[in-house]
Amino acid sequence: MLAPWYEQTMALLGPLRFFDAHTHIGVNDPDTFTCTAEQLLAALATTDGRAVAFPMHEPDGYPPANDHVIDAAAASDGRLVAFCRVNPREGDAVAEVRRCIAAGARGIKLHPRAEQFGLDDPGMHAIVAEAHEGRLPILIHAGRGIPALGAHVLELASEFPRARFILAHAGVCDLAWMWRVLDEHPNVFFDTAWWTIPDLLVLFSHVAPGRILYATDIPFGAPKQGIVLAGRCALQAGLSPEQLACVAHGQLERLLAGEDAIDAGPPPGPDVLRADPLLARVGHYLASALAAGIAGGDTTEQADLARLACHVGEDAPQAPICRSILELLELYLSFDTGETLPERFPRLHVLVIAAALAATPDVPVD
Repeated sequence: MLAPWYEQTMALLGPLRFFDAHTHIGVNDPDTFTCTAEQLLAALATTDGRAVAFPMHEPDGYPPANDHVIDAAAASDGRLVAFCRVNPREGDAVAEVRRCIAAGARGIKLHPRAEQFGLDDPGMHAIVAEAHEGRLPILIHAGRGIPALGAHVLELASEFPRARFILAHAGVCDLAWMWRVLDEHPNVFFDTAWWTIPDLLVLFSHVAPGRILYATDIPFGAPKQGIVLAGRCALQAGLSPEQLACVAHGQLERLLAGEDAIDAGPPPGPDVLRADPLLARVGHYLASALAAGIAGGDTTEQADLARLACHVGEDAPQAPICRSILELLELYLSFDTGETLPERFPRLHVLVIAAALAATPDVPVD
């Protein structure tokens, strides 16, 4: 469905390979989303990509799920790299980390919100100490609802400098201020597994490219969608081919190998974020439609206002992007909800891509 926009983005990005820092395997998550190893590999095949994989939420505990992911990675011919998932409040989490690393896992996944713990939990210190000892990456869910996550991460990063902290979802809970202090914490990174375009634009403009890792959050996201979102935002921020390669795969490969991180240069800075007022109108209505859709409401009125805002005139400089957005809106309005995407997010992936186009006026679409 998104192939034309993916192919157009790849033409701008050049010959990149993608190593996804954030994907899931599991069928028991209370969130109702599921993803088998076979489904994950099929999704990655659409962009010839590789991925880090870890268990989805497992209410009954993680050892069997960790074994399943480790086995799937071992059988994937190098397409998957396993991280183990642990809950510091259940069992001996450190022993489980050690067991999984010995069995082939290459890092740790933590989800403070799903499992209701804070990064100042007494069990966290021992987990991070283990990561420090093995120079392991720790990927941490960093959405809303986790008090003081950023502050606690920086405290742990200072105490355990050999551990590598990857804040998922662009670190949206604390991105507003963390970018200012990253020079003091060289072992803190962010992944791009997020869908709100202003957050991704801030990430790529305010955070050094060497601290950013491409990611999708499969099954909540998809490879072609993730590449269009991260690719257009990175191009709008002016990243060089070498910096794009660092984000797409280079830095993650080094972290997984226990090597020193690449210094890919300073953040581009906020001046790269030019907004076009006419396209900003389109983006506003698209964002409103997305908000309504996620809440389970009717998106028709806001989507139609976005469509009307695209009629800027054939000779307007915004016309190429508006034509592409109109194609996406037509696809959105005609798409059969139940066929491909989960009912919880009917067709919304298409609106996200349209919003990315509206927010990146300096990135061509033709």
